[in-house]
Amino acid sequence: MKILRDRDQLTVDEELVEICRRITSEGKTEDEWAEIESCDMFQSEHYCGGYDAIEQLFCFSYYSSSGKEWWFHFTLDEASHVVNGPLKYLDIYEPQNDNC
Repeated sequence: MKILRDRDQLTVDEELVEICRRITSEGKTEDEWAEIESCDMFQSEHYCGGYDAIEQLFCFSYYSSSGKEWWFHFTLDEASHVVNGPLKYLDIYEPQNDNC
């Protein structure tokens, strides 16, 4: 994690790039993702999340090596930007409640 401009941000790492690669390789539209929404469709060592139809976003938890949980989200377009490189940081937030 990296702190930039007085807010918490997650540095995009290879683990997240791989998740976004899986998302974009599906070739689904937002409507198609909404039909199969799941809060834990994508799981890895530090990440767990999926598509939320109400928010129309991919919503994820990031678990630091110390075990602390952070929340973040991104759009389908932003998933492509993660894969292709222009998006290097994502804003992260401390959890407010557990919806999943």
